[in-house]
Amino acid sequence: MKPTVAIAGATGFIGRWFMHHYRHKYRFIALSRKTMSQEKTDTNVEWRQVDLYSLSGSREALQGANFALYLVHSMRPSTRLNQGSFDNTDLLLADNFVRAAEANGLQQIVFLSGILPDGALPDSRPLRSRAEVEQTLKSTAVPLTTLRAGIIVGPGGTSFRIMEKLVDRLPLMLCPKWTCSPTQPIGLEDTLALIDHVIGNSDYYGSDYDIGGKTVTTYFDMLKTVARLKGKKRWIFSLPFNLPGFSRLWVALFSGLSPTLVSPLVATLRWDLRARPNPLMEEVLPEQSFEAAAQQALAQARQVPPLPIAKEQQQREEKNTVRSVQRLPNPGDHSAIWVARRYQTWLPSHFRYILKVDQRGQTSVFRIGPVELLHLKFIPDRSDANRQLFYIVGGQLVKRRDHGWLEFRSVLDGRYVIAAIHEFVPKLPWVLYNLSQALAHLWVMWHFGRYLNSQSLGGPDGRSVPLSDGS
Repeated sequence: MKPTVAIAGATGFIGRWFMHHYRHKYRFIALSRKTMSQEKTDTNVEWRQVDLYSLSGSREALQGANFALYLVHSMRPSTRLNQGSFDNTDLLLADNFVRAAEANGLQQIVFLSGILPDGALPDSRPLRSRAEVEQTLKSTAVPLTTLRAGIIVGPGGTSFRIMEKLVDRLPLMLCPKWTCSPTQPIGLEDTLALIDHVIGNSDYYGSDYDIGGKTVTTYFDMLKTVARLKGKKRWIFSLPFNLPGFSRLWVALFSGLSPTLVSPLVATLRWDLRARPNPLMEEVLPEQSFEAAAQQALAQARQVPPLPIAKEQQQREEKNTVRSVQRLPNPGDHSAIWVARRYQTWLPSHFRYILKVDQRGQTSVFRIGPVELLHLKFIPDRSDANRQLFYIVGGQLVKRRDHGWLEFRSVLDGRYVIAAIHEFVPKLPWVLYNLSQALAHLWVMWHFGRYLNSQSLGGPDGRSVPLSDGS
């Protein structure tokens, strides 16, 4: 029987091409936020709808998989209001995925990440996020193989599409200094071959490898090469200084892509992103130069493997959903149990004489006087020392009592706690909610983060004292 590979991010550029190229070798579980039609699709591909923000949903989605290819990046919003940066949501998604992989006994996770510069990690949110996701994915017993690539050149790829659109739309380009930083792009064919080579290969378990093509070049020279291949006369000049804010603006404007998608890509290009030599690159030698890969990408632009048609889904009763993912400091290395319970005692203490919290069995009732604002029901069978889960089941601030949950999750070896609200449906009118309750939540979490930052270790052995689930 063919081994089964679950692909998180299967609707993206790499996922679609990998399934297309290796459908003869593997059986695929393709994970998507939308429900895809199974009609007229390859018999080796099973599409499964999953919300990767849901731990239980992620566990169900990975059932039957032997290996997993992780291609997830949370650049696009999943609810109408998203409070939280992409690095925090990426961290949460990776933690969900690796927990689900361990629960299903997967043999290996392959993570396609980005190259990190030599030495100490720069103060860059996109680069830090790459390292944090990698650390999270290797935090369980499931072996992780990380492939770190720079720009992947192929039809349908975001980075190459940006270059192509800039060349098409700008007859004159004044390129800032960051476009002259060295990088080592890799062709799509070489990338897919390297992924295939490490899947199920125990020689590469528990390791990370830079992958790059035959050519070391710069973004500046790549723009000139693409212009030449497309037969367009362009005036492209370099500037001796950087314009980071302006660069993100003009790249987004002239590429036609969202600034939230473009910004992390541009922010990583100022560093030296050449691939470091390693055993994998010596065993599977890249064959394509940048020019050859770009020429192939231009020729195959209309041949990107199509996605199956998404099934028509019944429209949700509520479109005004909210997700808020906040990272809080945890210098005391406290468990998620301690943080969740302390939150319920800190709130009435911080807002004394105003807010009260009553316990009714497993449900915490937050109220001002007789007005019950919020009901949080603790779910013990889905909680543990590193994750505490509460369903949002009532209160005057809640429109849907069967929709939404709050969680506290310890991440990155306990250095931080993620406080996240998912799929919350507010009762207030949408504009009023954004101007009041949404801002109040951020303010409260900021102050709670300051409180956690002031807390020292609570246990005699230097660790926090976990409370019982029912406390």
